[in-house]
Amino acid sequence: MLGHDLCEVAAAAGHELSAFGHAQLDITDAAAVDDAVNGARPDVVINCAAYTNVDGAETDEELAEAVNGSGAGNVARAAAAAGAWTIHVSSDYVFDGSAREPYVESDPVGPLSAYGRSKLSGERAVAEAAPQSHTIVRSSWLFGASGRCFPATIMRLAAERDELSVVDDQVGSPTFTGHLAAALIDVAASSPRLEGVVHVAAGGRCSWFEFAREIVLRAGLECDVKPGTTADLGRPAPRPAFSVLGTERGSDAPRLPDWREGLARYTSLTVLAR
Repeated sequence: MLGHDLCEVAAAAGHELSAFGHAQLDITDAAAVDDAVNGARPDVVINCAAYTNVDGAETDEELAEAVNGSGAGNVARAAAAAGAWTIHVSSDYVFDGSAREPYVESDPVGPLSAYGRSKLSGERAVAEAAPQSHTIVRSSWLFGASGRCFPATIMRLAAERDELSVVDDQVGSPTFTGHLAAALIDVAASSPRLEGVVHVAAGGRCSWFEFAREIVLRAGLECDVKPGTTADLGRPAPRPAFSVLGTERGSDAPRLPDWREGLARYTSLTVLAR
């Protein structure tokens, strides 16, 4: 989702772009990453590749770590060797969810899941491989028109069922990939570079239940969305109960629109696609 939107935004802004999907480049292969980066001769490398199966990571942490951890390090190492800046996309799941106010960049991390641990490992690998030439962008609850995502799942289920139960005890900021992609291009083009960790997520906050209810309403579907609990789901991976992201980076940090604006944009694109 994010990579697709990033390509569209970069092209529209007039940037010369070399894009590699998984079929073209496996970031766990350090030699292949070196070859790709050296061949592209970039000024900036943006790493959108990730293992994103949160529950799957609980039983395959080795693969999650290979992609999200050492794979991220491979990208940053190759970029640094080529004299390029690394922008790495990380996650709100590096936090334990015990906060009641939005997490800022300097707050202590404490991932609950294998996925969260692998994303934190990636942050550390990037910082080690490119100590003076990286930006780590933490975002949250990504959704977009070019891939599988929560709104697409909810719209499909709501069209098939009269009633849905969605958890109301996890709170975050659903972030539209089109908005995040534009922010990443701004970071890539900024001078001086925005160094270190920065939080970039949609404005506002909601639970998955509130998000689902808004999705169904905007889609005009007849389905009763009811609140449930995380315990009811019995999912393998623990999730942070609260993972809203704030920032202490002041005016340096990009600000994204409210999550409802992102959902409105998503809905318009999916309707057009039909």
